[in-house]
Amino acid sequence: MDEGIDRGSAPAAAVQRLAQLLSQAEHDVTRQIARVLEEEDSTVEQWRALVLLADGISHSMSEVAEFALLPAPTLTRLIDRMVADNLAYRTADPEDRRRVLVHITPRGTTLQKRLAERIESSQAAILAEADPEDVAQLAALLTDLAARLR
Repeated sequence: MDEGIDRGSAPAAAVQRLAQLLSQAEHDVTRQIARVLEEEDSTVEQWRALVLLADGISHSMSEVAEFALLPAPTLTRLIDRMVADNLAYRTADPEDRRRVLVHITPRGTTLQKRLAERIESSQAAILAEADPEDVAQLAALLTDLAARLR
């Protein structure tokens, strides 16, 4: 049975199928990543925040929330834990003192690198041994779709 999207089906059904496939793929990949991260006592949400912060630039809480795919209250609790674990720290934005900026610490950078190495070494298992060219093509298509949806 072909599990792809039937181009001849009604537009609403095609959108529904696409949404289902994207959700299922995201769920499965995230579950595999979570297994890898558990070995480092980390979570997918923490890893996502560290990935963003690893660029060395301070980011607002709203930027981190959007990148980590978390609602603001959940992100606040996550950042609280990361601060307590010396993985990140907060400062007030010098241009708008009401805005909080988040920065990565050296310990956070070390953990982010270690997590990236673990994920890279587990890539075959995480992506169910998918063809790297297929993965690259899918990433390009999803990047284009996300840009069009914004």
